Amino acid sequence: MWSGVLPAVTTKFTSEDALDHKEMERCFGLLMDAGCDGLIVAGSLGEGPMLSHEEKLQVLKTAQGVAGGKPVLMTVNEAATRDGAELARRAAAAGADGLMIVPSPIYHTDDRETVATLKAVAAAGGLPVMIYSNRIAYRVDVTVPVMEALAGDELFVAVKESCDDIRRTTDIINAFGDRFAVLTGVDNLAFEALAAGAVGWVAGLVTAFPRETVAIYKLMKAGRLDEARAIYRWFRPLLDLDVSTYLVQNIKLAEAIEIGSNERVRMPRQPLEGARRAQVEKTVRAAIASRPELPAV
Repeated sequence: MWSGVLPAVTTKFTSEDALDHKEMERCFGLLMDAGCDGLIVAGSLGEGPMLSHEEKLQVLKTAQGVAGGKPVLMTVNEAATRDGAELARRAAAAGADGLMIVPSPIYHTDDRETVATLKAVAAAGGLPVMIYSNRIAYRVDVTVPVMEALAGDELFVAVKESCDDIRRTTDIINAFGDRFAVLTGVDNLAFEALAAGAVGWVAGLVTAFPRETVAIYKLMKAGRLDEARAIYRWFRPLLDLDVSTYLVQNIKLAEAIEIGSNERVRMPRQPLEGARRAQVEKTVRAAIASRPELPAV
């Protein structure tokens, strides 16, 4: 149901810590102009756990106004299933095209609890669901057996596979064929996942470098692997910034340098400083100085 490059967008704040809708419109517009295939709001990169439900719905509305009819998904990453179900209902009423559901990021559910939570939130929203499988960040692994328990529910249509084991993409396809759309959620495994059969990329560094991200995806799908690989090798130091405790600050700094945005984050996060900041700046500026010419796709 979903394929292509779907950015997990950042949430923009004013200096007073309110939502900066004007800046989000500008930044989301750059993604659409570059050929991205939809938007996902209020995820990990979007600082979803730091936003109220009302704020999440406001970001959703802003994204919908820019997406030009392409799908806009709401991330549900609430600690309590009850709260996740409530957000799912409100997102559906607000016209979201789908949900990306994270099992509780606080309590580490077992398989039975994971299935029950995902089903409860999906049923409350009644929208197509992308399962967010990320055992590294959230300590919950949505394995093939868990997906087998969900396969009979038509609301579950896709998985953002972020378990950090590239073999999982093949495992899912071998187990289910095309029952679930598999999208990679790890920036620095994107080439490998797309080569293994993933149909989409839920991307992070795309928010600063959208044209390069879209080019890699399109070249891969066109079978032009050598050209895609060359861009990917250039991109890898940047993509590594997504796989970090500081991914939000890393990527917002990259956005500030590359697209003239800002680094404002919601506390307890704070912008990078010191040696960590210097290293990220060095990585971003070195990439900009050596960026490749993109081939026509």
